[in-house]
Amino acid sequence: MDRRQHKSREAIFKAFGELLDRKKYSRITVQNIIDRADVGRSTFYAHFSTKDHLLKLMCKKVFEHVFSKDLTSEETHDFSDKNNLEAYISHILYHLNDNKENLAGILSGESGELFMMYLNEYIARMFSSCISKGRMSVPPDFVINHLTGSFAETLKWWIKGPMKYSPDETARFFMAVNKNCF
Repeated sequence: MDRRQHKSREAIFKAFGELLDRKKYSRITVQNIIDRADVGRSTFYAHFSTKDHLLKLMCKKVFEHVFSKDLTSEETHDFSDKNNLEAYISHILYHLNDNKENLAGILSGESGELFMMYLNEYIARMFSSCISKGRMSVPPDFVINHLTGSFAETLKWWIKGPMKYSPDETARFFMAVNKNCF
C-alpha cells in the first residue's frame, strides 16, 4: 500500500471513529463516512467492501494491539512489566475504557453482535493459551467457551454499569469467579 492509499485508509478509520462518537452504528451510512473522510466512493470501496467490513478491520486493528504479547507503557496504563492473564484482561479493559464513546455506539444495535463476535475470536485464543488443560476434568474447548462467554457478559455488565469499577477491579472480579479454570 502506497502513502496515498495509507492516508486515505487512515482518514476513513478516523472518520468512522468520529461518527461512532456521535451516532449509533446503524444510523451511519457509507455516504456519511466518505463525506467526513473527504474521499470518493470508489476509494472507500477500494479498501472496504461494506461498513461491516470497515468495523471488522477497525476491531482487528485495535485487537491486534490490545492482544499483543508485548505490552508497552501507554498514556493511561502500564503493564509492560507484567506477564499474567489478569494484566492482559486489565489491559483490554483499559483500552475499552479509553474508547468508551466509540464503544457505546458500536455496542448498540446489530453492530454490538458483530463487535462481540470479533472480540470473542481474540478472547478465545487468549484463554486457549492460558487454561491448565492437564488439570481439568472437562474438555478444554468447553472451558474456553465458558471463559469467552463469561468475559463477554462481564464486559457488557461493566459497560452498562456504567464502568463504575476500574479496569483493574473488574479484571480481578473476573479472575476470582473463574479461578478454577486456570
